[in-house]
Amino acid sequence: MPSLPQASWTRLGMDVHKDSISICTLRPDGSDDVERIFNDEASIRRFVHRFEEPRHVTACYEAGPTGYELHRLLQRMNIPCVVVAPSLIPKAPGDRVKTDRRDCRRLARLYRSGELTPVRVPSVEEEAVRDLCRGRGDAVEDLHRARRRLGAFLLRHGEIWRGGSTWTLKHEDWLASRRFDDRALASTFAHYRAVVEERRTRLQAIEADLLAYCDKDPFAECVHRLGAYRGVSELGALTLAAEVCDWLRFPKASTFMGFVGLVAYEYSSG
Repeated sequence: MPSLPQASWTRLGMDVHKDSISICTLRPDGSDDVERIFNDEASIRRFVHRFEEPRHVTACYEAGPTGYELHRLLQRMNIPCVVVAPSLIPKAPGDRVKTDRRDCRRLARLYRSGELTPVRVPSVEEEAVRDLCRGRGDAVEDLHRARRRLGAFLLRHGEIWRGGSTWTLKHEDWLASRRFDDRALASTFAHYRAVVEERRTRLQAIEADLLAYCDKDPFAECVHRLGAYRGVSELGALTLAAEVCDWLRFPKASTFMGFVGLVAYEYSSG
C-alpha cells in the first residue's frame, strides 16, 4: 500500500456473491454507506470510477467460491485489495445476525483496525495448475467409486476374487473371463467395466497433462526438492507445490501443520 497516512484511506468492505456484491464504503471521517451492485466487470468499474481519488481507495473481501478474479480486476485498476481468511475474522460471542449489509460493514471496520488476516493470492498460472491437480483428485475419486460399484456388483452375484491384490494385471484377466448367462446381468457388467476403463483413461490423460508442469517454473525447483524425499512422487510433489505455492509464508512447522489441518489437540474435560 502506498505511503499515505492510514486516516486518509477510504476502505471498501465487500461481501461477494455470484450475482451481486454488497459494498460498504468507509470514509476517512468514519462515515459509511452500503450499496449493492451487480457482480460483473462493468459494474465494478463504474463503482470505482465514482471516487475522485481512486488511488486513495483500498478494498477487502473474504476468500470464497467466487475466487480471486475480483482481486485481480481491482489490482489492474490500481486499487489495493486483500483477500481475507474467513475463519480468522473476529466475531463477537453471541453474534448470530448475518446479513450482507452487516457483513460488508464489519469487514470494512475490521480492515481499518488491522484485525483481518490476508491469504496469499496465487498467480493465474499457479491457480490454473492447482485446479488441474484438484481435477486429478476428483478423477482418482471417480475411478475408486466406479471400481467399488463393479466390485459390489460382482459380490452380489457370487463372483469373488481371491487371487490377491485387486486391479492388477492378474485381476484384470480374471475380470475379462467373467461371463453371465442372463442378458441383463451381462449388460450391467459390461457397462460397469466400461465406466471403470473410461475413468482410468481420463485419469491417465490428466496426469500426462500435469507431468509437463513438473519441470516448469514456478514449480520445478519445489517439485525437485520434494521429490528427493522417499515416497513423494512427481505428481504428489506438484500437488503440494501448487497448493502451498509460497513455503516462506509459514515461519515454522506448526504453522504449516495448521494450514493442512494436522494440528493435534487435547480433549480431556471431565
